[in-house]
Amino acid sequence: MAEKRKTNLSRVPMLKQEAEVRKRNFYEVALGYTEEQAIEEANRCLQCKKPLCKTGCPVNVDIPEFIEALREHDMPEAVRILKSKNSLPGVCGRVCPQETQCEIRCLLDKKGAPVAIGRLERYVADWEQAHPEVMGKQKNRVKSNGKRVAVVGSGPAGLTCAADLAKRGFEVTIFEALHVAGGVLMYGIPEFRLPKNVVQAEVDYVKSLGVEIKLNHVIGKIATPDELLGNGFGTVFLAPGAGAPMFLNIPGENLSNIYSANEFLTRTNLMKAYLFPEYDTPIKVGGRVAVIGGGNVAMDASRCALRLGAGEVYVIYRRSRIEMPARAEERENAEEEGVLFRILTNPKRFLGGEQGRVKALECCDMDLGEPDESGRRRPIPKPGTDFIIDIDVAIVALGTRPNPIIPTATEGLELTRWGTIKTDEATGRTSKERIWCGGDMATGAATVISAMGAGRRAAADIYAYLQGKS
Repeated sequence: MAEKRKTNLSRVPMLKQEAEVRKRNFYEVALGYTEEQAIEEANRCLQCKKPLCKTGCPVNVDIPEFIEALREHDMPEAVRILKSKNSLPGVCGRVCPQETQCEIRCLLDKKGAPVAIGRLERYVADWEQAHPEVMGKQKNRVKSNGKRVAVVGSGPAGLTCAADLAKRGFEVTIFEALHVAGGVLMYGIPEFRLPKNVVQAEVDYVKSLGVEIKLNHVIGKIATPDELLGNGFGTVFLAPGAGAPMFLNIPGENLSNIYSANEFLTRTNLMKAYLFPEYDTPIKVGGRVAVIGGGNVAMDASRCALRLGAGEVYVIYRRSRIEMPARAEERENAEEEGVLFRILTNPKRFLGGEQGRVKALECCDMDLGEPDESGRRRPIPKPGTDFIIDIDVAIVALGTRPNPIIPTATEGLELTRWGTIKTDEATGRTSKERIWCGGDMATGAATVISAMGAGRRAAADIYAYLQGKS
């Protein structure tokens, strides 16, 4: 009788740059698994008969199957299985919050650490990118069925929807407002967390399926969704993201050297401000920087500010550490690099100095009351606790909302009270015939993987809809 294999309850650690080194460069922090480490971690998978990990994945990746192929050293098969459901595995393996989705449902999580599904996904995706001579032999394109679909936006929702439809024979054209494809993956997430060559490889894969990407096309200006429908497209999928920043609306917010996180990160990531003067996009950080917010974007902005030369960087957040929406991994990385956290702290006003520049931020301490509609405890100001923080630059990272340009240009498109496009969550259908919507334009700012899930659901419904048409 074969001896039962004992499962290691601890996951294989992944190396990363030392904090004192990485906080002065923009190279990727996490270094990824070696082949030996990936196989060792893959061998921890129990190969459950009813894998709960699948139920936590918004794009329904066949998780045990690709892990099994990996540990059998059949990498082309691991790639095939992974990419049959996920067209952006190199992205997801790096920025998807697996700890709250697939990994939290892993049976090993009950007694130890769950299988590092995200790290294995990254390993398989990076293997594919490093072996084009192997994967290049696969035939990506399928025969066209003659039906055309327009996709607005080349972020995670748009790329996913386009890829799924192209795999079914549809002729898909993506209209991207910026001069490069990738959406928030390019402009919003720093190089040290998501290298742009990884994003470009995913974009190139989608193009290899036959998807056409038209850059510098602002839908709502160059053409409206109705005009796209009138020009031969059977349906339109709206996925332009949510690029309009939200602000504090407190006194002094119009002073110089106060950025929205959207502008700060776009200048840094997309316009390569960290390579100035090689790239002609300067950015001001000064000696002391305050980043207001507690999400992943706040962590990204604070860590970028350090790398751009700031002496001290504060993350100012009005709730406690427990309520912080940022991933624990990103909070830990920020603290290791020297970012200072001022929790239970609320900004009240900015103070100006010479030439209209911000010089300080007045704050007060907060207590936590009963939970509000978000499920988190409501922050309440503590009287008599006002204090001043001297700063040179402020970055407001409170989230984003959809740009109204498309809804304004599209008659009959019903909106929610938050300005997002009202959609059927299961299908992505909007109030307007032949128009679907997904990602941040439908939900407000959310995760990359949730946007991809919306893209997949919309693609499936568009397919069913167009198959029923003559």
